[in-house]
Amino acid sequence: AGSRIFVQSGIYDEFLAKFTEKSRALKVGNPFATDSYQGPQMSQIQYDRIMDYIKSGKEQGATGHPGGEHHGTEGFFIQPTIFTDTTPYMRMVQEEIFGPCAVASSDIHDNFLHVIRQANDTMYCLASAVFSKDINRALTIAHRLQAGTAWIRFKASLFLHANIPFGRFKQSGIGRELGEYALKKYGFSSPFAAA
Repeated sequence: AGSRIFVQSGIYDEFLAKFTEKSRALKVGNPFATDSYQGPQMSQIQYDRIMDYIKSGKEQGATGHPGGEHHGTEGFFIQPTIFTDTTPYMRMVQEEIFGPCAVASSDIHDNFLHVIRQANDTMYCLASAVFSKDINRALTIAHRLQAGTAWIRFKASLFLHANIPFGRFKQSGIGRELGEYALKKYGFSSPFAAA
């Protein structure tokens, strides 16, 4: 999931500092305002669900950089939050939050096989993205990830091609869309025989 980020230990501190700076700069507010990046959650139920993930993570020892709080004085606004100091079996790591939260983990083993095991150790994984200067390493990792789609070295949200199926994998999503593969779910096969 795009909310779970594994970073090579040699660049982790620099990554976290830049990621935190970008997160702090995001404008939370009216979704119709051109300068807003993030609007409110769609309902009290979703707001409460996200805040429960945040509370659970903090109680289990995760650290929020910055945020993890209500934003403003009214509405279902939540500050964008990056969590560190997580463990693989925390709810916020195992489940899809669908809110302005991310989990950033350092690959302390400097072993991409360990990262692949962690990334695959969840019931969910609609999509994944791999960033590396080494395209062969990126391809190796992408092939081993258990994800519905894997993007390599570019911002995932910019690429949903009409010819490439996208969607359901493990417990994420409902069905597949796009591509010839997706068209098959709208029809049926009617075999016949003639003599």
